[in-house]
Amino acid sequence: MSFRIRVFVLMALVALGATGTTVALTWWQARDQVSEAASASRETTELIQRELREQALRNGTWEGVDQTLRRLRGMTGQRLRLVDPYGMVVADTDHLDRRVARPPGSVAVFVDPLPELIVADRADGRQATLAAIDTYRTETLLAACLYRHGYELIVTPGPDGVHRHGLADGGETAAVEECRPARPAPWQRADDLAQLRQCGPVQADCLRAAFRRQIATGEIAPAPLLLTIGAGNEPVRTLDAGPVLLITLVVAALATGGALLISRRVLRPIGTLTAAARRLGSGDRDGRVPDEGRDELGELARAFNQMADSVRAAQDDQRRLIADVAHELRNPLANVRGYLEALQDGVVEPTADLFASLHEEVVLNQRIVGDLQELALAEAGALIYHRSPTDLADLIGTVRNTHRAAADAAEVALVVDADRPVIADVDPDRIRQVVGNLVRNAVRATPAGGTVTLTAATDGDRAVLRVTDTGTGIAAEHLPFVFDRLWRADPSRGRGSGGSGLGLAIVRQIVHDHGGEVSAESAEGAGATFEIRLPPAVNPGRSPRNEAGPGRGGRTRTACRPG
Repeated sequence: MSFRIRVFVLMALVALGATGTTVALTWWQARDQVSEAASASRETTELIQRELREQALRNGTWEGVDQTLRRLRGMTGQRLRLVDPYGMVVADTDHLDRRVARPPGSVAVFVDPLPELIVADRADGRQATLAAIDTYRTETLLAACLYRHGYELIVTPGPDGVHRHGLADGGETAAVEECRPARPAPWQRADDLAQLRQCGPVQADCLRAAFRRQIATGEIAPAPLLLTIGAGNEPVRTLDAGPVLLITLVVAALATGGALLISRRVLRPIGTLTAAARRLGSGDRDGRVPDEGRDELGELARAFNQMADSVRAAQDDQRRLIADVAHELRNPLANVRGYLEALQDGVVEPTADLFASLHEEVVLNQRIVGDLQELALAEAGALIYHRSPTDLADLIGTVRNTHRAAADAAEVALVVDADRPVIADVDPDRIRQVVGNLVRNAVRATPAGGTVTLTAATDGDRAVLRVTDTGTGIAAEHLPFVFDRLWRADPSRGRGSGGSGLGLAIVRQIVHDHGGEVSAESAEGAGATFEIRLPPAVNPGRSPRNEAGPGRGGRTRTACRPG
């Protein structure tokens, strides 16, 4: 089975499974919601009960409950109905909405405004219960009177469970005194005592029952009411399976079509990339793929084209390297072979100068082979570096002393410009090799009487090394290529005067391995400056390795002039 068919089948199965699961979940959820919509939720019922009970406790009467029902009707959207213990309707939102009363709903709960007595742990709770009965009657009558006079009341729970009432603003003491009821009649007090004597001094349950019987006697306390929520004749909504199935089929068709389109959209560019990769593998380095898209596939196409360009560039570099190496080695090997054959045939006398010349040719060939090997190791990341905090000012002093003899022979002055220590975390041997390569090239490019300056300084958080000469300079069109392998600004210069052409390539690789940067600035006829920027030492407080040693060069500006 092809990948296209597998992708299509997989996406179609995922789409159909997701669609079916979504439809099933939607069906079950909608069914549950429709069945629950016919009755009030538990939270709504508790809210309505709590609001109605708080009103009865606050006002001491059920008067004004119509406004509360109308407000709760607006909050919950439910039909509400209150019925007293005798079956009389106290309030009904259908009546308030001026519509014919519908049959009551299936949710029916009691709203009980009577408080629950709190019996204290004492020797005789009967006296406390008697006081709580008197308090309840007094507070209920007081609250009802104040409510009828239009006062706003606040309710405070008491330690015995009986609520105390007061005015919201704390004023109108005269109104409170006017509404305060008289003490209970003797016969009522006698009846209360008779009921409480049936309980023991610490029988909490019996005292609570007696308290409830006594405060519910008469017409003082608001009676418990039956609350019904909803209407019995409201139609029950059911789900029609037809539209759901139709939508399922439409979504499935769209998902299947989308899977087909996506598979074609994804696999067509992949097929193009596959064909291009096969052509690249068979040797066609010019094949590219379209990369107009801005999505991941377009990015993949651009990455492939970049890879193909890199492969082609690497192949071109390899061909140039092989050609350059062959060119560099062909002539000296031919010379060595010719002289050896001449010696073998007796044409040339075996003099000391001849052997010295042959030895020099072998040494030069060995040097170019060694440079190529070192550059290959560096580019492969196989060079080993032993880093330590190093004073670059001492290091360039050591380089100056090392190349002083060659500079004297060329009548070129070597100058060190470093007025303070410059610490960097580097491999001192490799950095000395880098600076030495730059100094060697600078001395070679500087005519007699010129100067090569070695500078160590800091620039922000970077350590900077510069090698500046007053030589012939480099043309602007040649600057981008100075760090390429086997490149020479003057093609006519051979190895004897122009080196192997690998020194600057080695410089660049070693500096990059240190996390630094190397650059060149020059103008033809005005000398050149090579700058190396290195990261600072991780722990500058450590004692740097003294690369100069006694007599190897100081940190002040010094010069070594020929003669």
